[in-house]
Amino acid sequence: MDKKESLKDKTFVNQLWHNIKKHGFTIIMVSFIALMFISPDAKSFVLRQLMTTGLFNASIDKKNTETSTQVNIDFDFTDENGNIQNTASLKGKVVFINFWASWCPPCRAEFPSIEVLYNQFKSNPDLFFLTINEDKDLETGKEYLNKEKFSTPMYRSNGGIPTEIYSGALPTTVVLDKKGNIRFHHTGFANYSSAKFIEQIKQLIVE
Repeated sequence: MDKKESLKDKTFVNQLWHNIKKHGFTIIMVSFIALMFISPDAKSFVLRQLMTTGLFNASIDKKNTETSTQVNIDFDFTDENGNIQNTASLKGKVVFINFWASWCPPCRAEFPSIEVLYNQFKSNPDLFFLTINEDKDLETGKEYLNKEKFSTPMYRSNGGIPTEIYSGALPTTVVLDKKGNIRFHHTGFANYSSAKFIEQIKQLIVE
């Protein structure tokens, strides 16, 4: 390499470094946005940090209690062993229903809070966790739960879910009281492990 080519390369490096310093923030932001589009883990991480602000804490407010509705909530679902059940058989229990998929970043963001809630009540026979996986492949959902070491049970719907329960948006969470009334319905991610929400679930159990 002659001096002319060496000087040319040095000039190029200097210009590149100058542009990086000048547009560093823009480069970082573009890289961050690109990563957000590419990686579900990156998206869920950012959403999980937002959840720590408390702005996304779930709440069964008084207005939900006063306007609780009795609608068709009956649909079939299967457990991991292929046993078929119907939500009608769950009356007499509080039912926490969550529709999720492993490829869904908001689902990933909120699932640790659902795991906390599940561990809080898993031994309580008056609360049933109906966490319904919407992955096309059953094994994909199982692999995600195993990878994250989540113990929350996984179910699959058998179709025919009433739109009052689930319209196709992920994640969707519904809480039914013991009479089968919808007391909470939320589309989008939320934090279900807050002290307030846990206390509200306890109140539903004793009603």
